[in-house]
Amino acid sequence: MNSRKRSFTARCVVGALAVALGVAAAPSEAQAQEIQLTGPLAGAPAVRKLRLYREGRAEIALGGGFTLLDEYKRTIFLSGRLQYNLFDWLGIGVFGGFSPDALSLNTDLADRIDDTPAPRNSRTAVNLPANAGSPAFGDQAGKMSWMATPQISFSPFRGKLALFQKLFVDTDLYLHGGVAFVGVKERANCGGTGQTACTAQASFATNDRVAIAPSFGLGLTLYPSGFLSINVEYRAFPFSYNRGGFDSRGAGPDASFPDLKIDSEDQTFKFNQMIFVGVGIHLPTSPKVSE
Repeated sequence: MNSRKRSFTARCVVGALAVALGVAAAPSEAQAQEIQLTGPLAGAPAVRKLRLYREGRAEIALGGGFTLLDEYKRTIFLSGRLQYNLFDWLGIGVFGGFSPDALSLNTDLADRIDDTPAPRNSRTAVNLPANAGSPAFGDQAGKMSWMATPQISFSPFRGKLALFQKLFVDTDLYLHGGVAFVGVKERANCGGTGQTACTAQASFATNDRVAIAPSFGLGLTLYPSGFLSINVEYRAFPFSYNRGGFDSRGAGPDASFPDLKIDSEDQTFKFNQMIFVGVGIHLPTSPKVSE
């Protein structure tokens, strides 16, 4: 019995020692230590002598723009932007442009429609003239004639762009958003009560209206000098309009079948897109420089 008790006691002692050693060897709780900078770096900004190309400056940019992924008409805009930058990362302004008829170009599909006479029946006669190309299909196709867009620009990223590993140009990436007011020319209403029949030659003329749409996108600005910039910008402004001047909706379930009339029911959604390339002048001509 005594030997058993001694053996049990020894095992207890060994176990207690093992637990004590484990507790002693366990890592203590980690604690963060605040690092105090001293010397010339104490309180210094992250970047010194940073050129603030935007802050407190007005920008006038002029250039050209063109629409993308068009079905019947490609629109070339003579465009510009006027902007004032409250901070280096935030600006307010207006983007706008206009496109005379000479800069509204037929796509290949539009030319093929003119060149391909097709038989007309009672349902399709409202879509195209009885004589192919008279009047021309481009005359009835929807087109954009002008645009005015109040907007806000946000510039979260900036840096330098290397050209051929020798030339380094200050650059920034910006986002923009606003409301677009777009002048649209599209085929006039016809076929309704008191209106011209949609098969009459006069019915293939267009009317003007203003479409309102959200406008958003992003752009890249290069600063080759303190007062001059080069802008490349992508813009989207989706809205509905009758691009082909066709009767495509208005009757049947969900008004999704032709009704032999041209009206607002025939306006279909389009994710309109464009690219703008321009040259900007900044005033004052010298940018601010940080400490």
